[in-house]
Amino acid sequence: MRTALRALAATAAALLAATALSPAAQARPEPEAPEEFVALRSVDPTIIQEMRYTTAHTFLGERVDGYRQPVCILTRPAARALHLAQQRLLRQGYSLKVYDCYRPQRAVDHFVRWAKDLDDQSMKGEFYPRVDKDRLFEDGYIAEKSGHSRGSTVDLTLVRLPALPTRPYRPGERLAPCFAPKGERFPDSSVDMGTGYDCFDTLSHTDDPRIQGVQRANRQFLKRTLTEVGFANLPEEWWHFTFRPEPFPDSYFDFPVHRRPVAGH
Repeated sequence: MRTALRALAATAAALLAATALSPAAQARPEPEAPEEFVALRSVDPTIIQEMRYTTAHTFLGERVDGYRQPVCILTRPAARALHLAQQRLLRQGYSLKVYDCYRPQRAVDHFVRWAKDLDDQSMKGEFYPRVDKDRLFEDGYIAEKSGHSRGSTVDLTLVRLPALPTRPYRPGERLAPCFAPKGERFPDSSVDMGTGYDCFDTLSHTDDPRIQGVQRANRQFLKRTLTEVGFANLPEEWWHFTFRPEPFPDSYFDFPVHRRPVAGH
């Protein structure tokens, strides 16, 4: 019996060793970032970064898949264009603040899974108070592909200097609609754009006629500044800009948001 048990143990050990050495059992290496991708901070360290998707203050109510560090990654031409815009803004007493930059495909997949889960509406009160969750795909708020995954799209706003820090979001705190007056919605160090970031509402359309006065002027100032350095605005989102021409117009990348994939670029 002891001999049989020893034989079985040896066989099990051999199988475990074979499995450990098997390529299929090895952890798959993370996708690499092309050399054309850089950390924005290496091009312009003065641009404020508030990378929302590394926090729980998102329309999902949790950190988004693939966002491992709060670092803005972009293609080099897009980062250089933001640097030019920032130089002009600093002379006028303003700074850019980025909310999101390159977005891995796994993050977009996370958005899609969340949108299909109609029972999860924990952040509705802030981000989509007037939109039924079952219409997020039909209304264009969620899609299975994002231009952010190509690396030349950025979500951003303007901050009047000197910049004040944005207080941390406290999970479970009372939510205010993203289109509420600035003093009532979640505090943000940006100038008043009429809505908060990621507001799923037609009031977020850059030229919505209901947005007037200082709010409209702030949107047009941001749009004009970025257009002059090569960015195009998405009309449905005042914060969304894509640098043209894109280095990777047909590619959707999936390397994680982390300093490591762009180290040394």
